[in-house]
Amino acid sequence: MPTTQLRRGGSDAAEPWSAVGELHRQIGGPDLAFALVFCSPQYDLSEVAAAIRHHFGDTRVFGCTTAGEITPFGYISGGLSGIGFPASDFAVAPTLFQDLKDFKIATTIEQTRLAMAARAESAESGSLGPSDGFALLLVDGMSVREEQLVSAIGNTLNGTPLVGGSAGDGMNFGRSYVFCDGRFVDDAAVLLLITTRRRFSVFKTEHFVPTDCKMVVTGADLEQRRVYEINAEPAAMEYARLVGLAGKPLSPKIFAAHPVMVRVGGQYHVRAIQKVNPDNSLTFLCAIDEGIVLTVAKGVDLLEDLKSLFRRLQRDVGPPDLIIGCDCVLRNLEIEERRLKSAVSDLFVEQHVVGFCTYGEQYMSMHVNQTFTGVIIGAP
Repeated sequence: MPTTQLRRGGSDAAEPWSAVGELHRQIGGPDLAFALVFCSPQYDLSEVAAAIRHHFGDTRVFGCTTAGEITPFGYISGGLSGIGFPASDFAVAPTLFQDLKDFKIATTIEQTRLAMAARAESAESGSLGPSDGFALLLVDGMSVREEQLVSAIGNTLNGTPLVGGSAGDGMNFGRSYVFCDGRFVDDAAVLLLITTRRRFSVFKTEHFVPTDCKMVVTGADLEQRRVYEINAEPAAMEYARLVGLAGKPLSPKIFAAHPVMVRVGGQYHVRAIQKVNPDNSLTFLCAIDEGIVLTVAKGVDLLEDLKSLFRRLQRDVGPPDLIIGCDCVLRNLEIEERRLKSAVSDLFVEQHVVGFCTYGEQYMSMHVNQTFTGVIIGAP
């Protein structure tokens, strides 16, 4: 009798056909509704795509490239992680959004509505009945379109909870891809409307609180997420001064440890910095514009924040069969810098977390940064 447990897998094999073959042995099978695969950009992606088509056959596979992978045996970098969803408890209605550089709200809303209609039809005609569900959104992390996309989709879903992550390219910030219909695609996003009879709960957590230190963006390019001036001074120099690092070289590890936050709807959200540019401007991983007041953030205990999250989720859902995790790459850098990698990795293994390190996260109708976001799925 086919198992109804979610299948978790991972491989750190260097050769793509070996890695995909190993992953398929762990998560594949004829009784799957679909599978997710999160893939290191270090592989030859055309070879990975060919191997997925070969091994998974008619099973629908979705996924993206990463800035690190979360496997059943913990964090890795340079491999694959994946999940197999049994058809007895899950169904999926996917849609691919392409040409994000020419993003149009009306087209996005229409595609989302068609996916919702397809989900309703498949639920009625299948064995799941009028089951509940959630949305998973995977976006090209270099598209600079996450805010517009997730806002249009989230506001069209009529209360269906949405989570997701932005595809990565290691720490290169060059090109990132989503995977759909047997191929890797850039400048694109894939939305999965997942129906399930299982108990589940979506979540978002961050381990930062606001301080009293404020700054105002006085010069910015919204389209490029680039800030030229803060408090009418060169952005990088003023940021460094305000976080107590004047005159010191800025790096991704500095940005991970000293993020800034913006207040939206009465709540603070991190606006993560990607890099410093030669002209002392700062490129962000989230939307940024002139006139925004930014608040310097202070970190709290990351490990205890995660433990508290998992205790809360288990009160809601019970012991997890699986947690799909989208973990910001800047969190990952901080975890390494604070020498917490082993402890967080062990905790993820214990809690059945599988996923990837992202260039940003999607939660409900917002694109956010420096969070751990995802969905817990309960036992059969």
